[in-house]
Amino acid sequence: MRMLKHNLGYPRMGAQRQLKKACEHYWQGRIGRSELFLAAKRLQEEHWQLQQAAGMNLVPCNDFSFYDQVLDMTLLLGAVPDRYAPVVTEVAENAEIDLYFAMARGYQQHGLDITAMEMTKWFDTNYHYIVPEFKKDQQFRLLSNKVFNAFDAARHTLEATPKPVLIGPVSYLLLGKEKESGFHRIELLHNLLPVYISVLQKLQAQGAEWVQLDEPFLAMDISEAEQNAYRYAYAEIRKQCKDLKLMVATYFEGLRGNAELAAGLPVCCLHLDLVRAPQQLDELLPLLPPKTSLSLGLVDGRNIWKNNYDISLPHIRKAVDALGEDRVMIAPSCSLLHTPADLDLETGLDAEMRSWMAFAKQKLEEVTALDAIFHGNNSLLELNRTAIAEKSASARIHKPAVKARTAAITDDDARRQSPFSTRQQLQTARFNLPLFPTTTIGSFPQTDDIRQLRAQWRKGDLPAEQYEAALEQATINAIRLQEELGLDVLVHGEFERNDMVEYFGEMLDGFVFTQNGWVQSYGSRCVKPPVIYGDVSRPADMTLRWTKFAQSCTALPMKAMLTGPVTILQWSFVRNDQPRSVTTNQIALAIRDEAVALEKAGIGIIQVDEPAIREGLPLRKADRDAYLEWAVKAFRVAVCGVRDDTQVHTHMCYSEFNDIIAHIAAMDADVITIETSRSQMELLEAFAGFKYPNEIGPGVYDIHSPRVPGVEEMVQLLQKAAELLPLRNLWVNPDCGLKTRKWPETKAALENMVAAARAARERTSSNVPV
Repeated sequence: MRMLKHNLGYPRMGAQRQLKKACEHYWQGRIGRSELFLAAKRLQEEHWQLQQAAGMNLVPCNDFSFYDQVLDMTLLLGAVPDRYAPVVTEVAENAEIDLYFAMARGYQQHGLDITAMEMTKWFDTNYHYIVPEFKKDQQFRLLSNKVFNAFDAARHTLEATPKPVLIGPVSYLLLGKEKESGFHRIELLHNLLPVYISVLQKLQAQGAEWVQLDEPFLAMDISEAEQNAYRYAYAEIRKQCKDLKLMVATYFEGLRGNAELAAGLPVCCLHLDLVRAPQQLDELLPLLPPKTSLSLGLVDGRNIWKNNYDISLPHIRKAVDALGEDRVMIAPSCSLLHTPADLDLETGLDAEMRSWMAFAKQKLEEVTALDAIFHGNNSLLELNRTAIAEKSASARIHKPAVKARTAAITDDDARRQSPFSTRQQLQTARFNLPLFPTTTIGSFPQTDDIRQLRAQWRKGDLPAEQYEAALEQATINAIRLQEELGLDVLVHGEFERNDMVEYFGEMLDGFVFTQNGWVQSYGSRCVKPPVIYGDVSRPADMTLRWTKFAQSCTALPMKAMLTGPVTILQWSFVRNDQPRSVTTNQIALAIRDEAVALEKAGIGIIQVDEPAIREGLPLRKADRDAYLEWAVKAFRVAVCGVRDDTQVHTHMCYSEFNDIIAHIAAMDADVITIETSRSQMELLEAFAGFKYPNEIGPGVYDIHSPRVPGVEEMVQLLQKAAELLPLRNLWVNPDCGLKTRKWPETKAALENMVAAARAARERTSSNVPV
């Protein structure tokens, strides 16, 4: 029997972001439920057919989601938090989708005001998932039919039986958070398993042959109790679903110490990520039971570079020699959710650059090509070798001057002139800000008018002078609004920027950009990551023109906005021919030059955003110190060229900091702003316990929800913050940038935020607890 080829998941937005547009139109009331579901049906059918045409023997279904796959599981398993009970009674009959979106985005209709569920990063990606919430007596029940409907639809579309995809039971629990003390969420497994088993049994009754259960926590450091949970869960599943072929998929890391555990699970197939951890194949092969198959994740599901077949093919040969071809499958390393849809749409890329790349559609073709080459198609192998060799030798990639400057970085380049206590005194004297100073994270709403202007300008349909005049007016309007609202430190709004990483990449050498390389970040939010293909340098000023203009329009402090080196790295598709640390240092030097230029122009507050520094943390604890050492140093290289009285801010969002708080402190930013509203200031406990010495702005409202929080709600959050941290070190700000929001909700929320800060000051001056 020939090897099976399969895919773990496909990008769900559509090559033209059709799902994004449909969801947003539904939220705006421009289309109804039937139109939304029709758009989803068309997309899914298109993707199923595409994968089958590419040669996949097992085509996934239920990898599609309207918002997030973890939230899908929460609804499927009936783990809906109690606060959403009124939504069920208020929305129209059969409006499961409205409950679903309320959990993701919050709900502020029909007199109800319900917060959204917490959101955080999916392992070390820029994808955000909705965090399940668990109580000590948490009950589960089968609530949604989405997975069953998807299987039926896929089976009628395809010429073969589809492969349903679910998050595995242990990983689902570990992805969640306890909302009460006195228990660990893994203890809920006994309550959860009967529902999981009923889902699997129902799929089997529908005709499912294979089911993929994603268990990424098998590639993490897990406790003995969690290891035992895996053994128990899969033993029970096997007892109740004897004839169902289960595939357990791991990715983003190697199994390491969990190899024996994973190999011993009573499943039909185990999937390995051999891009991230190729060495684990040698560890696994001797451990596999005689009838267990192995799925080889050979094509990189996290990057856009063409597969090097000479690296992948030996893995296939080794597995086939050990197991026989009938027990080997080949696939991408993980779901292709993290890659753009189709390279064929990138007509703006030159032929040489295109020859180096593969997007989701092409990665499926690479899986098929590997199978063909293994069975003797040498012409495909020679074509691949030519492309790989040409890329390696290209003069576009290597710049000796950039390499020499990067190699010459010293520890002094990563050190401010004076300690924070000295800098704080100088900055306090310079800016004379009140207690609880208010600011925003940087961006303001980018309206359709602004986006249309940018599109017209890029196409050459709008003169540059007219475009810049419109942006200047938008900047002035944003400044006047901030002054009217009473904000203390202003931002210019970033109307000239398309994206916080893409904008800088366009100004730097070593980057190239796609037209349609969209990747889902959360919900309907898509980003178009730049591609770092060569050595990075800064040929000219990047932000000076707009920051200077904005400062000239106000007497209040204007905060300059830069994106940090680690975030630019993490949120780009990164070259794979040198260590990531080297690329990060090249970016850090470019950001350093920009910060120094801003300071020379009279800008006294500079924010260098690093929301991705936690995201880049290796999944295994043993690997983290090395990463944090170079990541923190790169940030410091970027900011330590400025004087002591220049205040350096940084921003991080949707990350857990407990295990890296010492390294966050080592970044030595004068002010850090973080997301805390969805977690009700829970994240601040790490900073308080550490006695974090520098200033901090805990976000007091969730910008990823259209909901407008009230003044007293924000005051209560500030009160929690004041109980944990010194008042002199507290700032007041939103959780994140406001680019994706609408102006009415933005104005209302900022007005309430400023009022909350004033109330906190008044209570402090009156010796009343905040």
